[in-house]
Amino acid sequence: MNRRHLILNLAGAAFSPDAFSHTQNKTALARKKTRQPNVVFILADDLGYADLSCYGRRDYQTPVLDRLALQGSRFVSAYSNSPVCSATRTALITGRYQYRFPIGLEEPLTTRDIGLSPDVDTLPSLLRDVGYDTALIGKWHLGELPNFSPLKSGYNQFWGFRGGGIDYFTHVGARTGKRDLWDGDHPTEANGYLTTLLADRAIKLINNFSKRPAPFFLSLHFSAPHWPWEGPEDQAEATRLANSNQPNSLSHFDGGSLKTYARMVRSLDTEIGRVLAALERQNLTENTVVIFSSDNGGERFSDTWPFSGRKSELLEGGIRIPAIVRWPNRVKSEKVIDTPILSMDWMPTILRAANAPIPASLDGVDISPIFENRGLEERTLFWRYRNLGQEAARRGNFKYLKIAGNSFLFDLKTDPLERANLKLLFPETFRALVDQYETWNKTMLPEDSAATSMGFRSFQIADRPGP
Repeated sequence: MNRRHLILNLAGAAFSPDAFSHTQNKTALARKKTRQPNVVFILADDLGYADLSCYGRRDYQTPVLDRLALQGSRFVSAYSNSPVCSATRTALITGRYQYRFPIGLEEPLTTRDIGLSPDVDTLPSLLRDVGYDTALIGKWHLGELPNFSPLKSGYNQFWGFRGGGIDYFTHVGARTGKRDLWDGDHPTEANGYLTTLLADRAIKLINNFSKRPAPFFLSLHFSAPHWPWEGPEDQAEATRLANSNQPNSLSHFDGGSLKTYARMVRSLDTEIGRVLAALERQNLTENTVVIFSSDNGGERFSDTWPFSGRKSELLEGGIRIPAIVRWPNRVKSEKVIDTPILSMDWMPTILRAANAPIPASLDGVDISPIFENRGLEERTLFWRYRNLGQEAARRGNFKYLKIAGNSFLFDLKTDPLERANLKLLFPETFRALVDQYETWNKTMLPEDSAATSMGFRSFQIADRPGP
């Protein structure tokens, strides 16, 4: 057979009805396999490790998030990049240690013009580059207008608040005393309890996204259960705070209770349930990655058992957080994962799921091998926090901690409460972690003396005797 006959025969076979149908099926299958998933990233604010009943909370139930954990995988060694808010959010959106950016040097003062530079590649900007619709509903806290905005850092849409915390009913900012609710870069107003309003906006967006061919990335960053301590029925408390002449009245040092905190977390759980139901109604559940986590460890009413410490501390209670992932047919259900991960790991993991390029400059690692029954290469995780001169590093089960001039080595597997200082028993392990920390720290920006200390003080470890 000569070349011409061969080409004609092949062409005839290729364009026969059976061959055409077969080609269509292969193409459809390939598209199905490479279809970009939607991503809904839900972030709570100041939620402690054991504040969900599936993590051990004993005085109330969180049935929606418990069910999400059963439908997906639950991490028991997930960490925030920082024990405070904006630093972790910097790491989350950049995939890098927050100490590489001025905005990530603990909590910035509102009087300084500091924020996340629009020139920095972010998770939403890189997803947008590969065709995603992107939106942030809720808390930003990475810089003020006119120089910094979610709309300048990769989000197509934004509805929420820019500061660290606002009243749940009046929507007045904790530090500024002014209303802090925005639709894009324009002030807006709304009546109602903030947790419900944020869920309402997320549901509206999901309904709109379902009508478009593009995949979507929705960051749903709730304020709950961050102070002020107000549940859905506590509008009278909001009025009291609004009429208070005390400075920083929204910090609410005289208020709150375990009962109020429970109402706040149960409300958060309920509203997340409404958002997940919207995905189901729009037939989006099967192709949507849902991730739930917290920005740092718990506050005054949180449960952090079996750990000690709280927000602002590098004890486990200040940085160990809940983390749940659901992705039908990709992530195993009812799986408990003990591999240590950091907030900044979500960026490369989501980029891989979206078939998007992963920048080589990221500090975070793609954790998807965990979901594929493959392990991650062991690494050392690092933290620092300027209040009380805190430093920490974890590798394997061992953790180095320095706080208030005292240094420690803990075995987190046998001593999750961080009570037994093993640095004299394992001096080589202690020295190795200290050396790794010091080498790593030299690659980060120096501490910012102008950053606030947030007024926190460690009561768990700072007063302990010891070397």
